[in-house]
Amino acid sequence: MVRGVAVAYGIYLLLPIALLLIGSVGSSWTNSLLPTGLTGRWYLELWDDPSFRRAFTTSLVVALASCVINTLLAVPLAYSLYHGARRRGSFAAKIVSAMPVAVPTITLGFGYMIVFNTDLMPWLGSLPLLIAAHAVHTLPYLTNTLLADLRHLNLARLESAAATLGARPLQSFLGIVVPNLRQSLISGLVMVAAISVGEFGLSNLLTSFQNRTYPVVLLQAFYGATGFACAATVILLLLASTSALVSSSVIKKS
Repeated sequence: MVRGVAVAYGIYLLLPIALLLIGSVGSSWTNSLLPTGLTGRWYLELWDDPSFRRAFTTSLVVALASCVINTLLAVPLAYSLYHGARRRGSFAAKIVSAMPVAVPTITLGFGYMIVFNTDLMPWLGSLPLLIAAHAVHTLPYLTNTLLADLRHLNLARLESAAATLGARPLQSFLGIVVPNLRQSLISGLVMVAAISVGEFGLSNLLTSFQNRTYPVVLLQAFYGATGFACAATVILLLLASTSALVSSSVIKKS
């Protein structure tokens, strides 16, 4: 029975992907179970479409900027939460851990729309606001990854040894904490990039026509040719799969 459930679950996950792959190379798919014909023109049209190339570039820029911002914020944040949990309990760490589930992206999006669509801060639709929103949305994921790694390290003993040798707190942080978090930081940043590239709800609320991300343009493709939309979705799927494989390989080596 367990094997049957696993097979059913595998089919549930893989069937939509298989249909997308088939649809991306089908000549026509109208009122039929499967597409007819075989073609590669949808991928060529996708490559020739300037709106998709621009959206793809925008998504990569937003994801890369989010990774940089997350690196600067998440490492000291996780470190302070770790020490704060040891001294005063883990309430703040629990809040950060629950944020990805407790705060839906649509809540963040509407909040940004209200605050940044005013005469004082007319930044709605700008690329910096989109980057900031993605960074805030993905920050808890990286922070949780680093927190989990910090809990497995015997950090107190290492810091005590460094203090005995005369190391200052900043020297201890840069010389002990940061190097030991290298693997989890890399795997966490890959996850941040994957979430950012695939994020739709937040981007759809905050983006402008000039700064549309790949998922936003992808939705509009489904109002046109089905094969073209399938090909565009396959590209997004490849990006997400590559990020997941890279993250898994990094975790295994750590």
